[in-house]
Amino acid sequence: MKSTNVARNVVGALRDMGVRHVFGVPSGGWVDYMEAIRTTDGIDFVLTSHEGGAGFMADVCGRLTGVPGVCFGTFGPGATNLATGVGGATLDRSPMLALTDEMPASLRGRTVQMAIDHQALFAPLTKATMRIEADGAVATLADAARIALSGRPGAVHVGLPQGMSADAVEAATIGTIAADPVPAPATADIDTLVAAFTVAEKPVLAIGLGAVHARIEDRIVALAERFGLPVLLTPMAKGMVAEDHPNYAGVLFHALSDMVGKTHAEADLVVAVGYDPIEFNYESWMKDGLALASIDVVPADIDRDMHPVVAEVVGAIAPALDALIALPAGPKAWDLLALAERKAAMFAKLVGRDGPFGPCAALDVLRDVLPDEGIMTCDVGAHTHLIGQHWRTPKPGTQIMTNGWSAMGFGLPAAIAAKLSRPDTPVCCVLGDGGFLMTAGELATAVREKLPLVIVIFTDNDLALIRIKQEKKQNPIYGTPVRAEGTIGGPSLFGVPVTVARDPAEFRAALEAGFAADGPVIVEALLDSREYDELVLRRDKP
Repeated sequence: MKSTNVARNVVGALRDMGVRHVFGVPSGGWVDYMEAIRTTDGIDFVLTSHEGGAGFMADVCGRLTGVPGVCFGTFGPGATNLATGVGGATLDRSPMLALTDEMPASLRGRTVQMAIDHQALFAPLTKATMRIEADGAVATLADAARIALSGRPGAVHVGLPQGMSADAVEAATIGTIAADPVPAPATADIDTLVAAFTVAEKPVLAIGLGAVHARIEDRIVALAERFGLPVLLTPMAKGMVAEDHPNYAGVLFHALSDMVGKTHAEADLVVAVGYDPIEFNYESWMKDGLALASIDVVPADIDRDMHPVVAEVVGAIAPALDALIALPAGPKAWDLLALAERKAAMFAKLVGRDGPFGPCAALDVLRDVLPDEGIMTCDVGAHTHLIGQHWRTPKPGTQIMTNGWSAMGFGLPAAIAAKLSRPDTPVCCVLGDGGFLMTAGELATAVREKLPLVIVIFTDNDLALIRIKQEKKQNPIYGTPVRAEGTIGGPSLFGVPVTVARDPAEFRAALEAGFAADGPVIVEALLDSREYDELVLRRDKP
């Protein structure tokens, strides 16, 4: 006799691979899976207000736990809503399993309400897409999780044919899930790297998201210190080197990137470590003709006619760095005193100033109130560019953003997932009022889950990045005001209390009360967006 059903095998496998939360909006076809979750210890279903929010939550769970995050959407609109978060996981390199209803075999290709080809929909948004069979569901999930975790992590779509969930099957268990091993790099390639590095007079280190996944912070710092090298970070690699470290040179692409550019304009070689151009392609910041030495799990994606690739090490990152660190110590030709002066001048421009309450002062206060171990997530907008350069990030994973996908609406679902993943860690999010409106319904999720969470909204009634671009083209401001004036509205939204702050002192008091609360709170900072004008969208390339 068959001992269980497909739904229980699927849910048990997810639980056993380490999944603790499944995010989504249920369907009729999901009912058996819901019952399996309800009756299985160690895994819970989290009802979200929108499937896009479910995708963002699964993305961040994957980032913080190292176990694929899991989300669900039903046919048609459920799947297309989910797709925004799924694409985010793929381009932000987070392991995810995206589950959707699918038509049974007899109805695939037929004209049926809500039916589209989910395999075709998710193919360009994921690393792979597949569907379960009744007797092989656990094996399919194991394969999907392995793919999601391997190489550059990302999302894998798994279709669940409707009507299969209750099928009787033999109980199956899932084995240990691990990423495919990263191959060792070729010795000859490391030798070429060593030779290129040895002859370079002013190599600069460019550190990307792949270095975060490789967990090589100590090696990066050791290499920079041994040879006196400036270190550039991409936004999602924040925390790999401390902002007050003498070799820290700033973040590419974000605020005041023209000042960061004064450093890499002097380089004669870029040594890119885990650099992922999904955040910022090389050609947009490297001066023409500047040579590249790449160390990553995949080959470099760069215009090789514009930039000679003098060394390329593909495979495990650590052995290449060890080879460089083993070279005889001695500083290269960089002037670290000049670097320190440039960095100090840059940070001075980012300090909150007298006059109207602006985003720099707000971030200063928030950084002072949030403990170093706390997690801050942020949305997409002008404030993201400011956070990328200005926010002191003690270690990777304490500041969470989307930069490969860059979807507005990310910040609040990301904070919900961070708090569920790290319940004992203080968590806050920073949202623009425009981005907040995209996923405001997830406040109901935070209330339902009883999450102590501080939701900071920078209200300036302005889509500042687009408004600045309009003004640079001398176009009229059109379509970018969020509202004529005022606040997001009301003393409470979805049962979440709102405190409005009009200056740094009010903001500090509201934050301190918010972090002491036993549920979600909103702190709305009324800010002057004109402070962004001189800080963001600067020239990156010398």
